[in-house]
Amino acid sequence: MNFSSRLERALTQQNSLLCVGLDPDLAQMPTHLRHHDECTQIEFFCRDIIDACAPYVCAFKPQIAYFASVHAESVLEKLCHYIKQHYPYIALILDAKRGDIGSTATHYAREAFERYHADAVTLNPYMGLDSIAPFLQYADKGVFLLCRTSNPGSTDIQGLRLENGRLLYEHLAHTIAQVWNANHQCGVVVGATFPEELARVRALAPNLPILAPGVGAQGGDIASTVAAACDSKGLGLIINSSRAILYASSGTDFARAASRAAQTTRDAINICRKMPAN
Repeated sequence: MNFSSRLERALTQQNSLLCVGLDPDLAQMPTHLRHHDECTQIEFFCRDIIDACAPYVCAFKPQIAYFASVHAESVLEKLCHYIKQHYPYIALILDAKRGDIGSTATHYAREAFERYHADAVTLNPYMGLDSIAPFLQYADKGVFLLCRTSNPGSTDIQGLRLENGRLLYEHLAHTIAQVWNANHQCGVVVGATFPEELARVRALAPNLPILAPGVGAQGGDIASTVAAACDSKGLGLIINSSRAILYASSGTDFARAASRAAQTTRDAINICRKMPAN
């Protein structure tokens, strides 16, 4: 089964377009965990978040920098194994934003798919197809390519107008959909903070899955995101929320609070999915 089909199965089986990002910030850890060492804090926190949110999500997205910066890559390995063992029907997306060529890209692909056993990885595509090719060698795995990101400065480069009249992110979306996605392994990252651009990407790439960060703490609107980016089947969209769910409480009830926040977000997304298109 190719990645696109596996992802659609996860969205359908879970009846959810919600992805919870695993961004364990030690400065925001619940107080009662802080007597442990840093790696143990992260492991306990993330494992409880995973168990609490699993009923309501289609994907988990660990951000590798939050682990690597405190020498917790081994914890990330454990958590990825935990997700694959206990929730194999939920997609595991490694948020790494890698971008390199040749043998370096090959090693990054091994890291994502053989060390962490991710189902997909986020990549920076601005070095071209040869920087993506080593990841596409894993026929059952997927890549989410940065297209129109949610940060304010993304316009500096992604919003440049080309000689053919298209903006750079539009050209990239079209190229990914028409050229790079021959084996149905590609998706794109488009920020929920840009609903008009989301709609433009969906028009240019009607069959690509879209990973949309920016809902919650970054201010992205659920209704606008769903209306702009769902495909013709009401699928094809993964809405990521991290801080608003992870840190719904800083007390001993943090996991229950995260569970409630995930359920509320999932339900809000599903209500919007049922709304008629304008």
